[in-house]
Amino acid sequence: MYAFDIAIMLSKTYEALRAAGAPDEKARDAAVEIATYENRLANIEADVRLLKWMVGLVLAGVLSLVVKTFLT
Repeated sequence: MYAFDIAIMLSKTYEALRAAGAPDEKARDAAVEIATYENRLANIEADVRLLKWMVGLVLAGVLSLVVKTFLT
């Protein structure tokens, strides 16, 4: 395990696993894995948000061209 893995560990998850009786090493590994998973989900959400804006701008551009073509 790397030093930065411990820094991104979810402390409440770690404490809950320890209170449930999980060994220290396994609780730490599980908390780090969950933190890494949540970080990946946050990155995916940010990418989807950006893609939504891009699609909206493209649709607005196409709609403006259609309106300009047929209504003028």
